[in-house]
Amino acid sequence: MDDLGLYLHVPFCLRKCAYCSFYSEAGHKDSRHWLAAVTRQIRQFSSPRPLTSIFFGGGTPTMLPPEELSSLLAECRQSFSCAEEAEISLEANPATVDLLALQTLRQTGFNRLSLGVQSLHDAELRRLGRPHTAAEAVQTARLARQAGFTNLNLDLMYGLPNQTQQSWRETLAQALALRPQHLSIYELTIEEGTPFARQQEQGELALPDEDTVLRMLEATQQMTEAAGFRRYEISNYAQPDFECRHNINYWRNGDYIGIGPGAVSCVDGTRRSAAADVAEFCRRMENGQNIWTDEEHLEPEAAFRESVVIGLRMTDGVSLDELHRRFGIDAAAYYGATLERLISLGMLELADGRLRLTAQGLLLANAVMADLV
Repeated sequence: MDDLGLYLHVPFCLRKCAYCSFYSEAGHKDSRHWLAAVTRQIRQFSSPRPLTSIFFGGGTPTMLPPEELSSLLAECRQSFSCAEEAEISLEANPATVDLLALQTLRQTGFNRLSLGVQSLHDAELRRLGRPHTAAEAVQTARLARQAGFTNLNLDLMYGLPNQTQQSWRETLAQALALRPQHLSIYELTIEEGTPFARQQEQGELALPDEDTVLRMLEATQQMTEAAGFRRYEISNYAQPDFECRHNINYWRNGDYIGIGPGAVSCVDGTRRSAAADVAEFCRRMENGQNIWTDEEHLEPEAAFRESVVIGLRMTDGVSLDELHRRFGIDAAAYYGATLERLISLGMLELADGRLRLTAQGLLLANAVMADLV
């Protein structure tokens, strides 16, 4: 577990989507102060370990000029050493970048682009509150290819309001036709405090029923497999050798550094969360104050349980030998009757020294993991 990732949070969006619960702010009026503050934060960090991945997420990082993003990446590389061929990802939304911007970003070191497409039906995009059209999403993906990005991820969502199985299959078919290397495919979840949550409470959200959602998932598995993708995590599919290394480090409960307001760091068993407010974050950085609003040190047993639960998100599961080496805990003995029950119910399987979710367990992953927390 020598991997070390760096996540830089860019909290600016054109507007908040109706389903989003991540910390972000519409517009970018404070971007100058934010840029100065995160630059200062980057320079305060140091580590003898090289970064194996860097991920600029948000928000919508491409709300900022490509020169600012490139400058921040240069700061990261100056403050930290980077492993050879480190994965350097950038999230982008369609219609927020043109060809020149993409070329600049590619030439200055970003080697993986993640596009927030979500749907390729305009009516569904409007219902989600997305600020782009299906045609703009397709065009941005094509521009990314022209700019030299050979590692392209598309974010997609199913189970959307008024979405049908046919419209989902059409979105997925169009996405596959763009020949991405990676797909992140999420079922819509209604998060507390979002506009969608309020609409659901008021009976104004027409979501597909459970059977329709299951058929969407079945279609996803069939269509991605036929296109040469392997489902390597509950919501992630990749062509061979294009799995997202940054996220795999999360799922293996590895170390990562968080930069920016709302970002989380977890290094050597200590997890810290930064102030999730641009103005407050900037004020604290400018005044030399502590930016962390929450700090937690995971005891070995808690870290063990977390490693099991997070690791089971991956279809390869978790290695019992590796867990024992890291934490000195025998998983079979620790979970005892609970593990035996989940295996007998066909939710988990133990093979070749690895514990993993079965096909049935993947469908009921949240319930299975709740038993193991």
